[in-house]
Amino acid sequence: MSVSLPAKIDAISLEKFLALPETKPAREYINGNIHQKPMPKGKHSILQGRLGETINQIAASQKIAYSFPELRCSFGVRSIVPDIVVFEWKNLPLDDRAEMQDDVTIAPDWTIEILSPDQSTVRVIDNILYCLKYNTQLGWLIDPKDRSVLVFHPGKEPELLEGEQILPVLEVLKNWQLSVNELFSWLSFSNE
Repeated sequence: MSVSLPAKIDAISLEKFLALPETKPAREYINGNIHQKPMPKGKHSILQGRLGETINQIAASQKIAYSFPELRCSFGVRSIVPDIVVFEWKNLPLDDRAEMQDDVTIAPDWTIEILSPDQSTVRVIDNILYCLKYNTQLGWLIDPKDRSVLVFHPGKEPELLEGEQILPVLEVLKNWQLSVNELFSWLSFSNE
């Protein structure tokens, strides 16, 4: 059964929000209100898939980290669904069978957002900053239109990276290097 709700609803509790059925695209609970995320478009989907896949190819086999697309994380007073979250292996929220928990109640080690054309930049940045308050080590805001990445570290000013600049990654992934240009090269399907 599908429940249709407006993009924003007057304040309800986090518990009531979490009891609502999931939707596609996902809704987030921020400051007592429900906000519908935009439906991902082509460039967003390509970057989300390739980046998550690449992180897992590098990190999962070595059991150092794991990335998840669109994983609901409910911590503090919010329930958010970043485009990609990455947990260091030691911080994976596991159950007593060493399997991933269905309900994630901690902030990720790394949060990655990919800006969609009809998405509020301020709201996305606010979610990244919120994660940093809860011990997230790294945040990226990827802007496909501008071909840039705004990088967030706890206690530091955001840094705009573009071109051949190398993107910072989690310390456990320090041997992996990815430039901004390489990230955006994934968008091209050219045979050249």
